[in-house]
Amino acid sequence: MRKILADRVGRIDASGIRKVFALAQTMPGAVNLSIGQPDFDAPELIKQQAVAAIQGGFNRYSQTTGEPELVARLVELTRSQTGWQEPMVMVTCGVSGGIVLALMALVDPGDEVIIQDPYFVIYKHAVNLLGGRCVFVDSYPDFRLPVDGIAKVITDKTKLIIVNSPCNPTGVVYTQEELKALAHIAAQRQIVVLSDQIYDSFSYDGPCPGIGAFYEWTIVLKGLGKSYGVTGWRLGYAAVHPVLRPVFEAMAMIPQYTFVCAPTPFQRAAIAALDLDIGPYIQAYRRKRDLVCSLLARRFELVRPSGAFYVFVKAPGSTGTEFVRRAIEKGVLVIPGGVFSERDTHFRVSFAAEDATIERGAVILNGLVEGPD
Repeated sequence: MRKILADRVGRIDASGIRKVFALAQTMPGAVNLSIGQPDFDAPELIKQQAVAAIQGGFNRYSQTTGEPELVARLVELTRSQTGWQEPMVMVTCGVSGGIVLALMALVDPGDEVIIQDPYFVIYKHAVNLLGGRCVFVDSYPDFRLPVDGIAKVITDKTKLIIVNSPCNPTGVVYTQEELKALAHIAAQRQIVVLSDQIYDSFSYDGPCPGIGAFYEWTIVLKGLGKSYGVTGWRLGYAAVHPVLRPVFEAMAMIPQYTFVCAPTPFQRAAIAALDLDIGPYIQAYRRKRDLVCSLLARRFELVRPSGAFYVFVKAPGSTGTEFVRRAIEKGVLVIPGGVFSERDTHFRVSFAAEDATIERGAVILNGLVEGPD
């Protein structure tokens, strides 16, 4: 058969996370500590609001940048969090959709994008898909923001720096001092920073600062799916300072020829979601963080996460891939660290699960490691 696939498809591979997600469907009874979505259901109020929006006729296209009432609320929220007086905001199809729009607007073939390693999986593959070049900066073993390492790899081809805090897969939350230091470095070359803050509500040891408060050349990406248990609704948003107006306009133009807009009835429901108190959910997940760390620290080397709902655990005596293979054989689903990294030394555990599931999984994982109880 003649060649029919575009060359760009060969630059990416199927998501390792989604592979395990599919595997879970074939393993009833498996202890699933793999997928990063909350174990709680959406609050009843916003489900009712979504139904009311559907029944009320909000079933057509919205503006490409989003329902005006929702956008107005997000503008006010962004202003309070960044200090930008006139932020430009658009609703996206999840934060992943916002990442793709930002990269499509900025990255040409050959452009360099600086990414801290470990990293969320989409960064690498989306950059490769566009013909850009990923420049990875190692943050092992403590996973702090490697500011000096980033400074050393900046070149005339650097187009973008991606920052993710709280970080997936490590759960590390960057400090104001770290972000200010990165802002200073980026400002010297007027390099755009893409700040992925999808998990900023899940910050357990204090507020999660964002670099946008210190640097106007920032694209802030946030979402509602994780915070409100509606990951399937695909609702995120992008915010920029007016200094990046051309970037915003490009990001708003691309959906006109692709997915058009985020789902309208869910946008309507999101307006009500912004008024909900999610404090009890965060408190519950802080306790889950404490539980999983106390159970796994007995046998494993790990960095205690301050945010998100993951622990990035060092695989003892083998590669992350080999350890995960053994775990799956015992009925525990976790993600090999090589999915998130140029190294294959760790594995990711999601504690977005019932306490009993976390406890069962920890018993099995600990049983795979020799050592004292």
